[in-house]
Amino acid sequence: MSMSNIDKDRYINPRHTFRGEFTPENLAFDANLQEFTNRISIICALETGGKISPIDAYQQIKDLWTELDKSKQNLLSDN
Repeated sequence: MSMSNIDKDRYINPRHTFRGEFTPENLAFDANLQEFTNRISIICALETGGKISPIDAYQQIKDLWTELDKSKQNLLSDN
């Protein structure tokens, strides 16, 4: 049995429903946070499996954190 591309994407990048006070900014930040956690998981798996070096993993995580922090500042500056 083969998985369709949509099923593969949902498996690799699961999305969870938003829970909290709804604002467009909160929803956008929640999506960014979920993307951050998914990418961190992939980076950790690649490093653990020896596909990337610890230094590369650290730098990628640091870059992702910077992006997430900018997202927070832009979207949630009033919160």
